[in-house]
Amino acid sequence: MSSETIIFIGVACYLVIMLVIGIYASKRAGASSSSFIVAGRNMPIWLCSTTIVATWFGGGTMLGGAGASYEGGLLGVIADPFGGALCLFLVGFFFVRIFRRLRLLTFIEFMENRYGRVAATIAAIGSISSNVGWTGALLVAFGVVFQTLTGIPLEIGIIGGAVVVFIYTAAGGMWAVAMTDFVQMVVIAVGLICLLIVVLIDVGGWGNIGPQLPADTFRMTPRDASASVWLNYLRAWLIFGLADVSAQTLMQRAFSAKNEQVAQNSFYLAGFGHLSIGMIPVTLGIIASVTMPGLTDPETVIPALALAHLHPVAIAIFVGAILAAIMSSADSALLAAASVFSVNILPLFKRQVSDRQRLLATRIAIPVFGSIAVYVAIRVQVVYNLILDANSVILVCVTIPFIVGIWWPKANRSGALASMATGFLVWFICIIYAPELPGDLMGLLAGLVVFLIVAPLTQKLDPPRPLLNSDGEEVEFKNRLGVLPLFRRVT
Repeated sequence: MSSETIIFIGVACYLVIMLVIGIYASKRAGASSSSFIVAGRNMPIWLCSTTIVATWFGGGTMLGGAGASYEGGLLGVIADPFGGALCLFLVGFFFVRIFRRLRLLTFIEFMENRYGRVAATIAAIGSISSNVGWTGALLVAFGVVFQTLTGIPLEIGIIGGAVVVFIYTAAGGMWAVAMTDFVQMVVIAVGLICLLIVVLIDVGGWGNIGPQLPADTFRMTPRDASASVWLNYLRAWLIFGLADVSAQTLMQRAFSAKNEQVAQNSFYLAGFGHLSIGMIPVTLGIIASVTMPGLTDPETVIPALALAHLHPVAIAIFVGAILAAIMSSADSALLAAASVFSVNILPLFKRQVSDRQRLLATRIAIPVFGSIAVYVAIRVQVVYNLILDANSVILVCVTIPFIVGIWWPKANRSGALASMATGFLVWFICIIYAPELPGDLMGLLAGLVVFLIVAPLTQKLDPPRPLLNSDGEEVEFKNRLGVLPLFRRVT
């Protein structure tokens, strides 16, 4: 039996297992949109923390991060895993408690309560676009793995992986996503650790690799750089570290957690987990820069290492780890986009939406948005950059109103809309006339300045709206920091 056949059989078995788990989880999804979208707000810490890590640790970290470290060392992976881990810590410390208390289904509902329907619609469109782009990038990673290890065309791998994700996500919602994430996270960790150990043994240990690395391999700041380089460096930290604090994929887990303490501590555990596991593919990319110089496509470095150092049976198992990393993020992104559509976009066209109709709309939207992501994946076949670009819309339009809306009682609709418009305009102008500058970072800064100017000037004409929970009750601006005990239970 050829290596390709063994790998193909292993992958097929893995995909079947994911389908079985997803369909089993559908029994817990229930018949309500709350059970489907936020797991009935009853997710325990072990499941909540692992689904956060699995969601964050996707194809971008596994394949894109390894490729970026292969080319540029640690400086090439500032955005992820470093910026990604920073985001999880920031969300856990500054946002999770208050959002769990609001008991919403999407963060867009918060935007509508604070700033009105126009701002919420803009945020919803940005969120859906970002998640569809993210899913597309992950499907590219899926196709790359399939093509590299089995010789099957990229497009077939993309479509095949997408169909599996569509089925189990639409069947079981958040419970299916979380339960498959848990299994996938175990496979990811075991697969990466085993590959790292085997590679280090085969190359004679780190002591044989270290002396051959360039002096700047582990440098994390630019050397003798211009202003534009430093701005792009700052952008690398913020494109995940700050932009994704408002990500529906993360907020959905905060809404799903059993209580505020579970939500807070799940993000802290996930931050450590993401950084720890994320450094393994980064390390493998650095090792490969010495042992496999001159790769045409650096984003294939992980599959290339697996082919060079593992037995075909072990490769089949490791491919499961790669696919787990990809699918565990793709399902979350699709569920997030579908949730935002059914909760926030559908009411724009149908005034009265029953809970049953919302649940049906969510399930239908999953394959619809997934099909769009497949098209994006086939047209744009670069993993790491596509993931970063998918975040730009959120960074320039949503991030500032989101953060200010939680931490500044004077935040109002006028300030939010002015910030969104300015951020998008500055970003667009930079793309056209100054592509060397990080347009999304410039848009972020411009949006912040405009918000802080407009909001105080319009307090009387446009009074700030209160924070409201899902029952329409006002929630006070207090006890928001993530300072609950890590281990002692709090009532």
